[in-house]
Amino acid sequence: MGLLSDPVRRRALARLVLRLNAPLCVLSYVAGIAWFLALAFPPLTQRTYMSENAMGSTMVEEQFAGGDRARSLARDFAAHRRKSGALPVAWLERTMRSVGLEVYTQSFSRKLPFPDETHERYMVSGINVYGILRAPRAASTESLVLTVPCGPDSTNSQAVGLMLALAAHFRGQIYWAKDIIFLVTEHDLLGTEAWLEAYHDVNITGMQSSPLQGRAGAIQAAVALELSSDVVTSLDVAVEGLNGQLPNLDLLNLFQTFCQKGGLLCTLQGKLQPQDWTSIDGPLQSVQTLLLMVLQQASGRPHGAHGLFLRYRVEALTLRGINSFRQYKYDLVAVGKALEGMFRKLNHLLERLHQSFFFYLLPALSRFVSIGLYMPAAGFLLLVLGLKISSASTLHEAGVGPEEAGENPPHPLTQGVGLASLVAPLLVSQAMGLALYILPVLGQHVATQHFPVAEAEAVVLTLLAIYAAGLALPHNTHRVVSTQAPDRGWMALKLVALIYLALQLACITLTNFSLGFLLAASMVPAAAITKPSGPRALYAALLVLTSPAATLLGSLFLWRELQEAPLSLTEGWQLFLATLAQGVLEHHTYGALLFPLLALGLYPCWLLFWNVLFWK
Repeated sequence: MGLLSDPVRRRALARLVLRLNAPLCVLSYVAGIAWFLALAFPPLTQRTYMSENAMGSTMVEEQFAGGDRARSLARDFAAHRRKSGALPVAWLERTMRSVGLEVYTQSFSRKLPFPDETHERYMVSGINVYGILRAPRAASTESLVLTVPCGPDSTNSQAVGLMLALAAHFRGQIYWAKDIIFLVTEHDLLGTEAWLEAYHDVNITGMQSSPLQGRAGAIQAAVALELSSDVVTSLDVAVEGLNGQLPNLDLLNLFQTFCQKGGLLCTLQGKLQPQDWTSIDGPLQSVQTLLLMVLQQASGRPHGAHGLFLRYRVEALTLRGINSFRQYKYDLVAVGKALEGMFRKLNHLLERLHQSFFFYLLPALSRFVSIGLYMPAAGFLLLVLGLKISSASTLHEAGVGPEEAGENPPHPLTQGVGLASLVAPLLVSQAMGLALYILPVLGQHVATQHFPVAEAEAVVLTLLAIYAAGLALPHNTHRVVSTQAPDRGWMALKLVALIYLALQLACITLTNFSLGFLLAASMVPAAAITKPSGPRALYAALLVLTSPAATLLGSLFLWRELQEAPLSLTEGWQLFLATLAQGVLEHHTYGALLFPLLALGLYPCWLLFWNVLFWK
């Protein structure tokens, strides 16, 4: 503390930081990237373990043997669905009642802000069907959910058949202490969101739905099931939920434990678990799995029906049956036994899952990285901004430019910089962000009237037009307002922009580490070196390549490369345009926050650095 309280020592420390600012920033950035890559290696990654005592043992005897019944029900469901062209509600009600469930339906409708061309829908209406198995040993205070989402273009018949066969098997058991809800939703996530909003008596997305006639207890956990074949070679688990939320790690550990008990092959991000951690192959494979999870979590999209349950404090997973060319094949009995074991252990819970981690990264299904180990990677990147803020603050107070810092020692000046020179760029940048957020959806009908484009294309084209227009508008505004102290003007603006960026990235990293780290890794270098002198063409190119839109485009190419399905430039651009439309649509439909974060926060902040570059 004496070093900071002594003015002489404090000035000496400031001069040292100023003199070594560039090498310290480079070292900090390299340390952050290196720390992140090292997370996939055993010194920083730990083996998963069960923290909840009630689920610590798998000593339950799974008795499910209804594979033939599941296949028969799946064929009947598929036939009735083809015949009706929609979800066979009457057949589902009749079948659920025949196995002894309380059966209810819920109708819902939703007008999307603009047509969803991916699923070819605009005015969406459907019916959810759910049956409740009442616990014979409790008073309906707690419940578990097994849900099967059925979309117009998904083939999930085997999952419905297995769910109904499990319901018939569970009905004959007397040890249930929690109600079990068997839910079939129409239109994928839209039906799931409608049911969850009605179950919790809220309306946060503008969904129109009928009230639920039957309820169970507070939902403790949920499992979403997706199967497209009678046999599977592996079960892939999805954990990433809406806005990067993750379920309690114990639920994932429970799934892995019963897969190991039943001999089921389980994967994460479609990748097998590394077997050999002593050689370089195991960690390299875990790096790919880790990067895939980071990209999935950063998108903020719910990667399965489970992702919407997490918003309501319900721990949930999505299990997908994969039928590939692997030599191991498992039938519906093996999958059913794993689900039976999971539900029997969840039935033992005395309280919500809370003892294990909610913030983690997964380089493999059997290994995890806790929040205390991955946060330093983002901390090193944010330290670069801290060093630049310290340097800019010192130079601004001294009244000298970066080129003069080495020649003239910093000394306080009385000359100030007019606030008007900062207010104009700040207001214009924020106004551009507000226009980027509001105008694409509001102006879609005007665009379709004057141009031969569809509504979704109009939204995307308006997004791109406003984004590009922002590059031309802000950097001339300060000249109209102030012509004095130009050096101190851009230094003050850069200081404000650095603080603004550091605060945003810090807040994002605390709630969604993956998104915060990706944005920091891309935006920090350009933000640190941008200035209105030197090779401005190089700085401009670097700023454009690290802008939020370019970061999104690069992430899409990296994601497909890691999935071993690389994109051409044309395919990448088409996927980028589709992703923009889906991002806006998911924000208005489910409440995904990536679009408003980029439009209202990071894009205006990036425009401030663009303004700094063209200050002179």
